[in-house]
Amino acid sequence: MLYLFEDYALDTGRRELRRGAALVSLEPQVFDLLAYLIQNRQRVVSKDDLIASIWDGRIVSESALSNRINAVRSAIGDNGEDQRLIRTVVRKGVRFVGDVHERQEPTPVAVEQPRQYPALPDKPSIAVLSFQSLSGDPEQEYFADGIVEDIITALCRFSSLFVIARNSSFVYKGRAVDVKQVGRELGVRYVLEGSVRKARNQVRITGQLIDASSGAHLWAESFDGSLENIFDLQDQVTSSVVGAIAPKLEQAEIERAKYKPTESLDAYECFLRGMASHYLQTRDANKEALRLFYKAIELDPEFASAYGMAAWCYGWRKQQGWMTDQVTEAAETARLARRAAELGPEDAVALSRGAHALLVVGDPEAATIFVDRAVVLNPNLLGAWNASGWVRVYRGEPEAAIEHFARAMRLSPLNPRIYGLQAGTAFAHFLAGRYDAAASWAEKAMRAQTNYPTPIRIAAASHALAGRLAEARQALARLRELDPAARVANVKKWHLLRRPEDVARLEDGLRKAGLPET
Repeated sequence: MLYLFEDYALDTGRRELRRGAALVSLEPQVFDLLAYLIQNRQRVVSKDDLIASIWDGRIVSESALSNRINAVRSAIGDNGEDQRLIRTVVRKGVRFVGDVHERQEPTPVAVEQPRQYPALPDKPSIAVLSFQSLSGDPEQEYFADGIVEDIITALCRFSSLFVIARNSSFVYKGRAVDVKQVGRELGVRYVLEGSVRKARNQVRITGQLIDASSGAHLWAESFDGSLENIFDLQDQVTSSVVGAIAPKLEQAEIERAKYKPTESLDAYECFLRGMASHYLQTRDANKEALRLFYKAIELDPEFASAYGMAAWCYGWRKQQGWMTDQVTEAAETARLARRAAELGPEDAVALSRGAHALLVVGDPEAATIFVDRAVVLNPNLLGAWNASGWVRVYRGEPEAAIEHFARAMRLSPLNPRIYGLQAGTAFAHFLAGRYDAAASWAEKAMRAQTNYPTPIRIAAASHALAGRLAEARQALARLRELDPAARVANVKKWHLLRRPEDVARLEDGLRKAGLPET
């Protein structure tokens, strides 16, 4: 269906928003929110309506909801003061008030394919679902999510376990789930679920471990303590899980997994809030996350993970084209990343985030050192394998890159941002000269995220070098919609490939697809 308003066109079939001939970049959730408001424009949409439809009933803070509505307004040239298209009705909700014309577009009939589930790993495997926040304050949701993410990270440090990444296990957040189905979809034997209650200075973490193959409860326990002892409580949860599913782990490995990121609870609080903002991935949320990570660093100047995440905020700004001072911000990115490595030589999160940031700003050698260390420290860390895959792409090591992206995808089979891993796999196949495989993987990424230019470039170049000029020109047309100024001369700026032959291969493919030289 096409929804036409002012000079905009919202195409729900292709999941595109256009202003005139130009494509407007939208995150998937922002697109869903805009579509929902337009489709329900005949009434005021309440907060509960939005949470049920866009967030699947999960608890969402007022600030997160406002952030998303503001992102929609920004995309269509509206704002909270003018409210030309989206009007806030005090204590009721919001309503799309613009004039809309509908036009039905024919859509192809899809043939449903049988669902393929991942095979169980050859070692104990577990997914930790989002814990329910019982604090009664929606603003405390970030705290429960942060506690669970830390438990996941602690479990990840055990090389004898296979641990699903947060990106996949959190897709079930706020949903009533069948644990057996979760086990099948994620390819794990065990599932941990529970709740977190924070009241003043006291914290209670309740967990129950379930055998996903049978649905049997292996144990259920509550862990109580003061906020000052939060890391001890996390260690107790982790040790209980490990004792239940892998009792023969060596004590040395158990001790290595006990890691306290900071002594400052205020710094930890800022870090958790920063992570919550980071996962929203909007420009404003990125700015807020960066502010919070800097605040955490101010409160604890030796908080390695805060440095790593601040570096990655800049890296994300670079990737999205949000940097306002390329030279200054790139230098700050490098400073933060190197400081993260200095302070956290045993912190895989700090190292992998710093590595990815350094890669984006053009230091693949330092990125390689950092990410290789991160993978050794935490073989279950999605971010480490993802960063390592991209490091290998840029170093011209396609076979290693494909292997590392495959590891990342298995750790997070339901990752909402899997398109980044698919794009990396496409790039690696392209560099290896396997143009059919490269085009196939690139098109998977393009279907998952229509506004991501990297797989579109790879698709265009791959089809061209394989002699499929019609497909190459179709992909190139899409690239030019996203970036009308795209030129062959931009390749070195887009992708900091180390080998001249890799640069030449991509330039040649895009040139044959029809991209102008300069």
